[in-house]
Amino acid sequence: MRMLMQITIPVEAGNEAARTGAFGPPLQKMVEALKPEAAYFTAGASGERGGFIVFDMKDTSQLPAVAEPFFLAFNARVTIFPVMNAADLANAAPGIEKAVKERRKAASA
Repeated sequence: MRMLMQITIPVEAGNEAARTGAFGPPLQKMVEALKPEAAYFTAGASGERGGFIVFDMKDTSQLPAVAEPFFLAFNARVTIFPVMNAADLANAAPGIEKAVKERRKAASA
């Protein structure tokens, strides 16, 4: 399943990792391990380092293996959402239409 992971790295933990050389190469290794469809990095609204990584998760049992490296290396906050691209949304259209029809039936009953 396609997932969007948001990571937020607290300023002090990020600064310490940058000072000691534990930021760039470890982060790159963690991201590469996910074989991402896309990865974007930014300074968050609160001024913290962060990023968004789109990757495929085959099974929810992978969640700890995905998140723990970011927790342990950077004391990061990690949020993961299931997401769709445009093709996925197009494939979902029959399910949406079915839900609309069922909702109409329920509302008129």
